[in-house]
Amino acid sequence: MPDISKIVPALGRGMIDLRKMEQFVAVAEERHFHRAANRLGMSQPPLTVAIRKLEEDLGVGLIERGQNRVLGLTAAGLTFLREARETLRQADHAITTARETAAGRTGLIRLGYVGSALYGRLPDTIRAFRTARPDVRLELRETTTASQVAGLRDGTLDAGVVIPPIAQVAGIDLHDFDHDRLCIALSSDHHLADKVDLCLSDIADEDFVLWPMVEGRGFHLQVIRLCADAGFVPRVAQEAHGMHAVLSLVAVGAGVAVVPESMRPFRPEQITYRSTAADGADFPLCLAVLEPSPAVAAFAEIAS
Repeated sequence: MPDISKIVPALGRGMIDLRKMEQFVAVAEERHFHRAANRLGMSQPPLTVAIRKLEEDLGVGLIERGQNRVLGLTAAGLTFLREARETLRQADHAITTARETAAGRTGLIRLGYVGSALYGRLPDTIRAFRTARPDVRLELRETTTASQVAGLRDGTLDAGVVIPPIAQVAGIDLHDFDHDRLCIALSSDHHLADKVDLCLSDIADEDFVLWPMVEGRGFHLQVIRLCADAGFVPRVAQEAHGMHAVLSLVAVGAGVAVVPESMRPFRPEQITYRSTAADGADFPLCLAVLEPSPAVAAFAEIAS
């Protein structure tokens, strides 16, 4: 008996279409041409011709026939039935997936975010999106604004929660997402930790832990400006990549820092946070998107 898997590819692309497979499956399952024709919404003679043509195209017999009925399937017919069912199932899945993707109801979103976003409205936004689009998979990546911009441009990220301004903004759309404010952070055993009305000028002579400018230009420059307005240039003892890393160094006494106030819940037993009344301490967070897929567009709508 010829091998079906070797015969079909040799017939040329499109020779055995899905309609022919569907017709064969109906005949094989109903074991009767008339019932199969009714199931398919067609008359019996064209169905009989179609099955004959299918067998001719394959070069093998598939059905053992009686009068208008199927006595059984040949060995090749049993194999073809199994494979045809799987092919039809896969085709239906492909069609459904394509439609769901186009509607933004399935797919993948690779979402970057700066560390402080986790302490704002990002968790609630993610929760709302997962409720509305349970079949869209979210991959979350904490990283810097600069790394997110690079990821959007090289296609490794689909969206990001960033702190503007961002470099090379052409093509990237920024949507208002959240807002925050800067505050002072110092270790709980620091000699200024008990000073309730702590001002930026009070930490002028302290070592600073700072976010490198190359990783977040907007945040870095805002800290420098606030210190300049308070009459000093911060003495940077150490730089750290990521706000959690900055605060971890503050916790062990490596220096003081100016950080997003939303991060107060991070290590409160080791870090003392003090608000500042300084002008210019507020800053926005934006959702950055480049060429959004339907799923990303749906996320942006929920995030707005």
